Amino acid sequence: MLAGLVRGGQLRQNFSKSLIHMSISVVLWCDEPAGQALVKDLEAAGAQVLAVVEAGHQLVQGVVRHAPNLVVVQAAVAGDALFKTTQTLAEAAPLPVLVFTADGDAAHIARATESGIHAYVVQGYGAQRLRPLMQLAQARFRREQALLEELRDVSTRFEERKTVERAKGILMHARQVSDDEAFQILRTASMHSNQRLGQVAQHIIQSAHFAEGVNRAGQLRMLSQRLVKHWLLRLAGVQVAKHLALQADSMQRIDANLALLGKNLSQPTFGDLLARVLDTWTALKKALGAEPAPGALASIDALAERLLQDAEHLTTSLENAGSVVQLRMLNMAGRQRMLSQRFAKAALLGVLESGDTRPQHQADMEAARQAFEQGLAYLNGLPLSTPDIRRTLESAAQGWQQLLIGADQVRRPAGRDRLLRLESLAAASESLLDDFEQLAAQYERSMQMLMG
Repeated sequence: MLAGLVRGGQLRQNFSKSLIHMSISVVLWCDEPAGQALVKDLEAAGAQVLAVVEAGHQLVQGVVRHAPNLVVVQAAVAGDALFKTTQTLAEAAPLPVLVFTADGDAAHIARATESGIHAYVVQGYGAQRLRPLMQLAQARFRREQALLEELRDVSTRFEERKTVERAKGILMHARQVSDDEAFQILRTASMHSNQRLGQVAQHIIQSAHFAEGVNRAGQLRMLSQRLVKHWLLRLAGVQVAKHLALQADSMQRIDANLALLGKNLSQPTFGDLLARVLDTWTALKKALGAEPAPGALASIDALAERLLQDAEHLTTSLENAGSVVQLRMLNMAGRQRMLSQRFAKAALLGVLESGDTRPQHQADMEAARQAFEQGLAYLNGLPLSTPDIRRTLESAAQGWQQLLIGADQVRRPAGRDRLLRLESLAAASESLLDDFEQLAAQYERSMQMLMG
């Protein structure tokens, strides 16, 4: 780092030396009648006066228009107008500023040093001293800029180091590796991609951020269907206490996910989508607070469907904003969670409701089955995988077959074991859900996801 600063300092020194031999161009701000004499003295000292102005706003305009390499000010009294103008120049168009004034107030001298003034000369200048004073202002400006550049360089390196530490922490948690091993992963990726270490680290942080967002928003889709499933099982009298607890768990998870998404997501970018989810959830949560009753089923299911669609819009927007192809596989794994619960919900509705609604529930079951099996085929066909992911996919395939068997069994004519068959369907759907929860977590932590 020291060698880099030395080389950087040498370059700036060479640049500074070259500036000494450049001609001096000036924009002059003068509020005194004697200003014409100063113009002549400046020109006699080798400066080119590009413009003479009489007010602060004219000075800023003159600097923008003429692009001088020095500003000279002649003011009887240094006041707010002067200091505000030079501060504006320092922030918007930094350049050396030389001030001549009769104002020797110590407070004004201190303020001058804080307002972008590089030479503050009290009680006149003397024609013979004018050129050295101009060069003094330029030299101080160059030194100030060099120090600022070095400070920016150190700050950048410090921020980059913090970024690398954060990325190492993500890798250590995701891959269960040591600090040194995580750093080696970053170095290898940096060399292979021909990027700075900080750029690779920033990419990992961004990937992890969007992966978590996609996973959390995707969970909302699943939970919308799981809630109705447990509500239906309570309505049917199937292990009421157990499914009340599972319903409460789903509600708590939605609250936790919305709180985290609200904290982590950009409000200007995703705030409207998140607000829509929150509004729908507020209505559904209120409806779920009452005891299950057949007459409430239609409104609860409609709100759950709306929550599913609102969460789908949010998840898709996060996937697209992440600009990481691997987010699609994470989103697909999350969709499988939802489809497993949607299939189970439709199977329950098909046996618990009667009349004209049964064909629609059968169609919903078939649509969920087809979508689930297409998603399973997609995930199994991905070249990016690990032994753990492959084992989870194998378990999920077996779990899917168990869910299909459970759905067939609940459609049998009602009998003494009806509640047992309903519970068997519920258990199969929860087991399959566990597999895809694990799979989504594995994708979220995978190297393919983090490294892009």
